[in-house]
Amino acid sequence: MPRPLDALCGLLSAAVLATAASSGIAAPKAAQADTAAEVATRGQREAKDITYGDWQKLCFKAGGAPMLCRTSITGKFPTGQTAVRVDLIERENAPNVRLQLFVPVGMYLQQAPKLSIDGGPPVRVPYTWCLANQCIAADVAAPKIIEGMEAGKALTLELVDTNLLALTTAIPLAQFAAAHSGVPAKTLEQYVEE
Repeated sequence: MPRPLDALCGLLSAAVLATAASSGIAAPKAAQADTAAEVATRGQREAKDITYGDWQKLCFKAGGAPMLCRTSITGKFPTGQTAVRVDLIERENAPNVRLQLFVPVGMYLQQAPKLSIDGGPPVRVPYTWCLANQCIAADVAAPKIIEGMEAGKALTLELVDTNLLALTTAIPLAQFAAAHSGVPAKTLEQYVEE
């Protein structure tokens, strides 16, 4: 978890870069990089004790708002606690689709989760916030990621914990295409009376 001083320095750096960009001054090369530097891990292990359920599509329609659908899979530890959840979130008539990951706390937050489909090129999904029992990583999903998930066999998730160990798990994709393109398992509607 970032220290308050680190967060303050980050905010100040962002303010300086924004000011420099608006005044036509070029940002330093390190600030122009699109991706964070990889952290050298001290080892790797596979999380073998996670059991995955089925992919499921749930939709929500609230009082005249566009419908929101979430195609999800959840992996649980033997204790029943959620280990990983992957959501593909789509809003009716919206141009973008969001990919959202829920992972346990205790991860090295400076190293974003890495996803790859069937050993293909990795994609980073940045952390956005943490709760008491989970951290959430989310970003816009490129169409090639969705196509890969529909055609793929396994989505490999790699996290780095605070001991700098790389943790991996393989999330099955066999049912994703049918759930994603199919009829929702449940549609929850809210009606607003005026």
